[in-house]
Amino acid sequence: MKHIPGNRPIALAILAALGPVVHGQHAHGTAAAHEMASRMKVHPGLEVRVFASEPHLVNPCAMDVDAQGRVWVTEGANYRSTFQKWGKLRPGGDRIQVLIDSNGDGSVDEAVTFYQGEEINAALGICVIGDQVIVSRSPDILVFEDKNRDLKADGPPRRLFTGIGGVDHDHGAHSFLFGPDGRLYFNVGNDGKQLKKADGSGWVVDRAGNETWGHRKPYQQGLVFRSNPDGSKVETLGWNFRNNYEVAVDSFGTLWQSDNDDDGNRAVRINFVMEFGNYGYRDEMTGAGWTEKRTGWETEIPERHWHLNDPGVVPNLIQTGAGSPTGICIYEGDLLPAAFHGQVLHSDAGPRVVRAYPVQSSGAGYSATILDLVSAEDSWFRPSDVCVGPDGSVYIADWNDAGVGGHHMADQKLETMTGRIYRVAPVGHRPSAPRLDVSTAAGAIAALRSPNLNARHAGWTALDSLGVRAEPELRKLWSDPNPRFRARALHLLARLPGKTQSWVDAALNDRDPDIRVTGLRIARQHELDLIAAVRKVVKDPEARVRRECAIALRSIKAPEMPVLWARLADQHDGKDRWYTEALGIGAEGQWDACLEAFLNLRGGIWNTTSAREIIWRSRAAATPGLLVKILKDPSTREDEKPRFLRAFDFQSGPGKDAALIELLTGS
Repeated sequence: MKHIPGNRPIALAILAALGPVVHGQHAHGTAAAHEMASRMKVHPGLEVRVFASEPHLVNPCAMDVDAQGRVWVTEGANYRSTFQKWGKLRPGGDRIQVLIDSNGDGSVDEAVTFYQGEEINAALGICVIGDQVIVSRSPDILVFEDKNRDLKADGPPRRLFTGIGGVDHDHGAHSFLFGPDGRLYFNVGNDGKQLKKADGSGWVVDRAGNETWGHRKPYQQGLVFRSNPDGSKVETLGWNFRNNYEVAVDSFGTLWQSDNDDDGNRAVRINFVMEFGNYGYRDEMTGAGWTEKRTGWETEIPERHWHLNDPGVVPNLIQTGAGSPTGICIYEGDLLPAAFHGQVLHSDAGPRVVRAYPVQSSGAGYSATILDLVSAEDSWFRPSDVCVGPDGSVYIADWNDAGVGGHHMADQKLETMTGRIYRVAPVGHRPSAPRLDVSTAAGAIAALRSPNLNARHAGWTALDSLGVRAEPELRKLWSDPNPRFRARALHLLARLPGKTQSWVDAALNDRDPDIRVTGLRIARQHELDLIAAVRKVVKDPEARVRRECAIALRSIKAPEMPVLWARLADQHDGKDRWYTEALGIGAEGQWDACLEAFLNLRGGIWNTTSAREIIWRSRAAATPGLLVKILKDPSTREDEKPRFLRAFDFQSGPGKDAALIELLTGS
């Protein structure tokens, strides 16, 4: 995030009428919070209501909402206390506050301090699942327990991971969340750089056999991870982000996140995170920044910023201009208007807005537009997080300051600090938290249907524990017309003893392409025969299913792998960059065999639009010679040549040297 200066002028007559306490130009107190909410712009048919404000909380850094509708908040009164002039403003450390609306009127009437301590100062992530609270604050990922559910931590936390960089910094460890597959997802910004074991004894080695260290190839800069709930079986899912502030996962297992540009370059982006992809903040080969001159770079800085002209960089879903992106979630409820259903909700503290990015399938990826949910002209509105409640209401955390990030804040005294939580819902809607009873399979299914992640975790855990006794109810959910409910059921059905393969087969034969995608992901999770799985859908009419086929082939050492990859490559139209990068991810480490199989399938013909695109992306020993052929071909336009010249920077070995000599000398 970055500091965006500003102030908040409010008419003195209004202030006098509302009766808030005024500190300089900033209004303090519940009345001021309501007045601020009344002036926000909100999507038609919805309203913004104040759920909580100071003194119940200040400087909310991160937020989660549990199945009872209680809002859990990490505070940042001690933001940048280690080096800024204001120092530590709250003795004893920052707090985790639990905000409770006990009478159901839509506003907080009780605030409970769950924990207070120096180790959670300005913690940038909180995830409440079951009797555990996972808090992210570099250098540690901390797990608190509340076995008796009294909203008080049972004791000091234990570490899940440590050694993460970005201490007292926005670019460090960010929130965890529970995925539909029963695993945890999380990310770290580019100052996080690394992930160490809980005891600090060394770097975590991920499932690919690589140390999770952002200075060692293939990994660099900001990283996205997945692990089992106990921290085992870590996977590095994406790398080379700047400050990927939080990751969100939908019911199909698709990952979405935002990323912050180098401040002032209008290049804030939203990413569909194609697993195992490079996202281009730094040069893949040299680590150079985007300002260092390179062949064929883009004319406009926002596009140049992410090395989008380089082979091996996954494209962006959408770029949103200037901003300071923060929390993100997936709205899988139905209380909001239909335009928001199934969409990313994202808070951006810079332009003071919470948005959705409605997506449409586009080849192997997606296209998106921008749809505002809530915005404000008031320069003190600084949304830091967004979550979904158990009834489908949306909760927005507001840091509430004249600036945001950049190691600065305008409120530098504890007694003047502010902080708000707003609730967005249809006009007149009274919040509710459906009672959970997960002691039966039917009750657990009801929880699994919830738009709230904490409730879904309760349902998922109960159903997984029931095992085969849950199968009849899970089968009913599998027949639901809502594909997201079906995907949630599928993940659990595939965990039933002896049933994994049959349910993956059912998914791969399903009419819905998102279910087929989910089936491939489940096959990977459960380490099934991926060659057999890909064989079944290698000719799928949907490019996004074939995208997942390519990703599934990654690191599979089998004679049929290059043949299947070539069949996928043969269906490339030469224009879909998402598909190009999926093929590149799949061929990693096996480029020689894959490119040879593709050219054999094409009868050696290299001079087509799709073959040129695959050659541009490839890293095979034969690639440099083929690039020379493309560059010397009379049909290659002058404006295309820089792109193919740039591809040489990603080649290595004697073949590259010989090809460059041929290109220079003509022989």
